[in-house]
Amino acid sequence: MPDPTWGDIDPIRAAAKASAPERPKRFYKEVGLAEAEGGVVLVLDGRPARTPGRRPLVMPAGAFAEAAAEEWRAQGETINPATMPVTRAANTVIDGVVDQMEAVRDEILKYAGTDLLCYRADNPEALCALQTQNWDPVVDWVAQTYGHRPVLAGGVMHTPQPDALIAAIRDADFAEMEPFALAGLYTVTVLTGSAFLALALKRGLIDADAVWTAAHVDEDW
Repeated sequence: MPDPTWGDIDPIRAAAKASAPERPKRFYKEVGLAEAEGGVVLVLDGRPARTPGRRPLVMPAGAFAEAAAEEWRAQGETINPATMPVTRAANTVIDGVVDQMEAVRDEILKYAGTDLLCYRADNPEALCALQTQNWDPVVDWVAQTYGHRPVLAGGVMHTPQPDALIAAIRDADFAEMEPFALAGLYTVTVLTGSAFLALALKRGLIDADAVWTAAHVDEDW
């Protein structure tokens, strides 16, 4: 609402409008997807679209790529990046993850070394029971899948996980992982604080709702 002392002029809104970057005009009519090495590439009027880093906008075929294409179709006379979250995510992967695969992998493994599911409350009993109910199946799965049982600890004091477990996860899950899958795994790991939950989701042990519930046991208590 404009400040009454300024009449019809709102200086804050005017300043924000003046400083906002000008949106580029829509320069294309047709949007499509074409086969490309590594998946499909977004094409605008038959030409491959490019990321801000000038790389072809190549994505895995399927729902993700279709959603990105639909974002481009939905643009009006100007292009508003704020309404294109899937495209922005793809740009981030292509320009930011592709050249840093090893660093992203190592960051996920750091989370595995201090995984949320390994730190348990001593009390109250009801919270302990919820942690056991939501976390133990994943911890047991990690032990069975990678051949080494995670070490559980009471409280928040740092308790390192076995080097052999971390090495087994690295060797089993990261050897041939493509950038979009790695970025998804990293995102779930950071959001939940648990590489174990992210890996269980990736492998189909649990679904996204179960991951969210498990990650928020303490907060929801």
